[in-house]
Amino acid sequence: MEPLGIYQIDLKNLSSDSCEYTYSLDDAFFAGLSASEIQKGNLNVSLEVKKIQKAFKLCFHIEGFVFVPCDRCLQDLRQDVNVDEEINVRFGAVPSEDDDLIVVSEEEGIIDVAWLIYEFIVLQLPMVRMHAEGECDESMMETLSKHLCIVEDDMPFPDAEEKEHGETDPRWDRLREILNNN
Repeated sequence: MEPLGIYQIDLKNLSSDSCEYTYSLDDAFFAGLSASEIQKGNLNVSLEVKKIQKAFKLCFHIEGFVFVPCDRCLQDLRQDVNVDEEINVRFGAVPSEDDDLIVVSEEEGIIDVAWLIYEFIVLQLPMVRMHAEGECDESMMETLSKHLCIVEDDMPFPDAEEKEHGETDPRWDRLREILNNN
């Protein structure tokens, strides 16, 4: 496992006005972060750090794939990743993070980009992550179908059996009338 210290960039002691860094991310990177959303992946990161007066521009390009759990069957789902992001960094007395500006302690002068890389990857993933229809784990889908409640109508009306026994609330009938008149 490679140490996460390699993701710390000493901005105070950059050797030139522009430096390039490359990283190969694998399962060990995600395990080292102790992040729960992504556990496996294979990505290449290229990072260019440009010094602009008293500030820095960090340009990230991240390409590869990660595995996340499928929302339906919970099995690994491969998600391709292709990210291009930029972050501005400057020195300041009080460290802080904003959407597009990170202030690094002038005394320390080091920025750790490991978590930034992880966040860029996660933010690029879709909100709903599911295998294509028919590609989910069959045993999980069988288990789900056993416990799935299927409703004939989209409306939460009582079923016909309840109505036959006279157990329905009269408000349901009124609701049906209102909906049918619209």
